[in-house]
Amino acid sequence: MTRFDEPLIKALDPKTAKPLESSLNITTVGDLLRHYPRRYAERGELTTLDALEVDEHVTVVGEVSRLMRKPMRNRSGTWLEVEVVDGRRNKIYLSFFGRVSHVVEGRLQPGTRAMFSGKVGRFGRGDTGKWQLNHPEFEPFEETEASAAEFAAAPVPIYPAAGGISSWVIRRAIGVVLDTLGPLPDPLPDEVRVRHRLAGLAEALEAVHRPRDQQDVSRARKRLKFDEAFTLQAVLARRRQAAAAWPATPRPRRDDGLLADFDGRLPFKLTDGQVEVGDQIAAELARDHPMHRLLQGEVGAGKTVVALRAMLQVVDAGGQAVLLAPTEVLAQQHHRSIIRMLGDLGTGGVFGGTAVTLLTGSMGAAGRRAALLDAASGAAGVIVGTHALLQEHVQFADLGLVVVDEQHRFGVEQRDALREKAGGGRPHVLVMTATPIPRTVAMTVFGDLEVSTLSQLPSGRAPITTHVVPAADKPHYLDRTWARIREEVGLGRQAYIVCPRIGDLEGDEGDLDGDFGGDARGGDERRPPLAVMEVAPMLAGGPLSGLRVEALHGRLAPEEKDAIMRAFTRGEIDVLVATTVIEVGVDVPNSSVMVIMDADRFGVSQLHQLRGRVGRGGLPGLCLLVTDFPPDTPARGRLDAVAATLDGFELSRVDLEQRREGDVLGAAQSGRRSSLKMLQLLRDEEIIRSAREEATALLAADPTLEAHEPLKTELDRLLSDTRSDYLEKT
Repeated sequence: MTRFDEPLIKALDPKTAKPLESSLNITTVGDLLRHYPRRYAERGELTTLDALEVDEHVTVVGEVSRLMRKPMRNRSGTWLEVEVVDGRRNKIYLSFFGRVSHVVEGRLQPGTRAMFSGKVGRFGRGDTGKWQLNHPEFEPFEETEASAAEFAAAPVPIYPAAGGISSWVIRRAIGVVLDTLGPLPDPLPDEVRVRHRLAGLAEALEAVHRPRDQQDVSRARKRLKFDEAFTLQAVLARRRQAAAAWPATPRPRRDDGLLADFDGRLPFKLTDGQVEVGDQIAAELARDHPMHRLLQGEVGAGKTVVALRAMLQVVDAGGQAVLLAPTEVLAQQHHRSIIRMLGDLGTGGVFGGTAVTLLTGSMGAAGRRAALLDAASGAAGVIVGTHALLQEHVQFADLGLVVVDEQHRFGVEQRDALREKAGGGRPHVLVMTATPIPRTVAMTVFGDLEVSTLSQLPSGRAPITTHVVPAADKPHYLDRTWARIREEVGLGRQAYIVCPRIGDLEGDEGDLDGDFGGDARGGDERRPPLAVMEVAPMLAGGPLSGLRVEALHGRLAPEEKDAIMRAFTRGEIDVLVATTVIEVGVDVPNSSVMVIMDADRFGVSQLHQLRGRVGRGGLPGLCLLVTDFPPDTPARGRLDAVAATLDGFELSRVDLEQRREGDVLGAAQSGRRSSLKMLQLLRDEEIIRSAREEATALLAADPTLEAHEPLKTELDRLLSDTRSDYLEKT
């Protein structure tokens, strides 16, 4: 009998097992049985052929309508063309040459129904050409009179395949292991399965791979989706248990310390949300095990103030706090902002104050030595920096709190390197993100963190109006964009213009300063994206002549970037043409206009982040999204969605729907492609919620899983490879 964990090479013929491993990374029987069908074709209602794309590797279902022998053009002999229809007047033509054509002619007679797999081509002129598969693999359906009705009703599983192995070869291999599979321990406890009316694991696997009807498919998918949610939530519950057992130095709040002085000097009133979240963090910092909290909120919701108050509480308790930022521009901005907010409390020479130190990779030797000494000696209570903080020789006197800004920009190894610098215990950790996350995603991706949300904007934040500028359709709209900037500058205000590329480099790939979003990924045949080094001089010598225009991008020397940002902050620059280096953290209250060129090349969340740079000082904000895409295209729809709402949580759902879950979960779990096969984070919210409740309750009642050995075995299997290291370090 075949075991679930048995190597595939022992269960199948090597001619089948080896391509499965090399093409799809399927190495065990369990891997194969967890390789679920992508969709199902109905034999009674043949799959349509109207959704084909050139060069796509497809598996289609159809019926042979006729065969045609045709003479070769440039040599003697004939070739075979097979016409296949789908019952809805859609046709595709199969081409076979040489000896194979005679074998095919005997197997594919008119009326034969079969699956065909190959790379789609188009033969003929434009859209009127014929769809074509050259030498496709195929497998006829073996119908008999006795089983015709059952055969016609049974869905045909179509599997994710690769160039080296077809869908039906996978189907046959799965059939072999299902027929020889021994007793299968079920990791889902019986009481959970019964409570949610779920099929057993063996029954679900049989039904998903060899369904008799669509009811079988639905029943199997319900169980297997719950499996994925439950095992993931069980892993996260174990991590929460482990974290609760780690030691940490308590950092209780003082009524007469630096934090109290800071609160007394605040020139504004904290929002109710800031107070509530601040109290949560204060209580967790006072515990003897580490805080692990995710602080999320809209752009400008006041996360930095909440984080600074937490840092001051730790300093009051004799510890140090580190703020880790992803870029030097953001680190410098945080450093200046913290010093500005602290005033004379931010100098080590004032009684009750604390030094605030900046450490980045590009600092000069003298400044770097001074910063390292401040951190190691404890002279600096707050240390702000970039990846430079992660280097081995960077030491701290008593690291009590790690604040990670825009955590998704740091790998798990990097974050772990900083956490290990706490010495005897674990530091408290506060993770911040200005990209709102739907609740289901947060509790799946960050299931080991407590989540706090700031949804209330502080007073003084003005509304931001967003419009799409269709530059190709209506070029006069672009003229109006430049005129609008001149109007704002005439009122004493400032503007940002963002481009996706730096420019003045040979080639495109290394020339990007930020992530490309949407339609710029993968084979975009449009013109190259607009570049800062091209747009800035064009505007300065043209529609914005007479204004003070400056360029900012990631390839400038750090001191240049800092000098430009300082000048812009002081109002000495009217228009800053920049890449996405200004995406987060940059706070210039006098800026009122944000123009994003080639806006379709950015993702939804990135656009939302960028426009958050305006409207920060009580001035109404204006964001203009410039694009060449016409209406009724996905790219334009994405921009219209951004223009329609300022609700980051709603936009995050739009963003996630356009991305694979693997992109989201991979970064948080293992740095690799997600292991989720069926679960969809937004559509399966109820399943995820139920699974989280069940897993949390089960681990609370049986922390070591002694009474649930199959589940323990499954979790150990999931964590047996390199994923365990990543899961431990996230």
